[in-house]
Amino acid sequence: MQRVRSAILGRHRVWIATCAIALLAIAPAAFGQAAKKAAPPAATPPASTLDRVRKTGSLRLGYAVDARPFSYRDQGGQVTGYSVDLCNAVAEAVKSEVPGVKVEWVPVDRFQALPQGQVDVLCGAVVTLARRKEVAFSTPIFPGGVGVLVRSDAPARLRETLSGHAQTFRPNWRASANQVLREQTFAVVTGTTAEEWLNKRRTELKVDSKIAPVAGFEAGVQAVLGRKANGFFAERAILLDAAKREHGLTVIDRLFTYEPLALAMARGDEDFRLLVDRALSQTYASAGFGTLYAKWFGEPDEAALAFFRWNALAE
Repeated sequence: MQRVRSAILGRHRVWIATCAIALLAIAPAAFGQAAKKAAPPAATPPASTLDRVRKTGSLRLGYAVDARPFSYRDQGGQVTGYSVDLCNAVAEAVKSEVPGVKVEWVPVDRFQALPQGQVDVLCGAVVTLARRKEVAFSTPIFPGGVGVLVRSDAPARLRETLSGHAQTFRPNWRASANQVLREQTFAVVTGTTAEEWLNKRRTELKVDSKIAPVAGFEAGVQAVLGRKANGFFAERAILLDAAKREHGLTVIDRLFTYEPLALAMARGDEDFRLLVDRALSQTYASAGFGTLYAKWFGEPDEAALAFFRWNALAE
């Protein structure tokens, strides 16, 4: 009897051990299946710009309200300017893809309107590597750069220092160029590449000029006219336009930086970027582009013509 009981107990132990081994073998697969079922679905790729335009029926074009001659509102309230004309060419290209689309002009404060999704295209922005982390840029639309606006009656020492000729002007000067600049107040628009450059130069040269940030280009012009600032650093083409319109202002004959301007759009949408670049290239190569350019900047010289020849892409 004892032998029978021992045999039964032995078989029972073998059965338990076999079940345990089987469970250990099955468990990883079971857990793997559970993990596979619990995995989140693959992320849906973001809709392209044209997909959004088709869905909403509108193309949102962002423009700076006081960046004449690039973009501004005229006396009749119409959005106009050089980069606006180029954005209109882009809008026509979009209409060929999405018939009946409505163009919506959106006034923006500065660059961040595009990364924040407020507009589909920003009609004119300075191209930098830092900004290319946030947005994509078209082929360049203008060979821009930082200049400085002063009053026509500004002291000769200041004008010569800003133009870079202080070393050869009046050898009996006791004050250095830095000493001249230290006495000045310079206006600059907040959030622009001109502000970044001016602050960097001030640090490098150890010049304690006072920097007076302003909200927009017109505010900078008025600061100089009202003698609240001795100079205004900004995109030189904007300053030249202001000097034409306002009596008593002049732009120093010097380009402090080279900063190409371009249209900006969302990153990663290569189809839309191709559409924009094609529209720009066709505009540059058209018979009417010289007239368009002259309307805003005067007759293009050979350097300007070469710039657009280099940036007009072939099909």
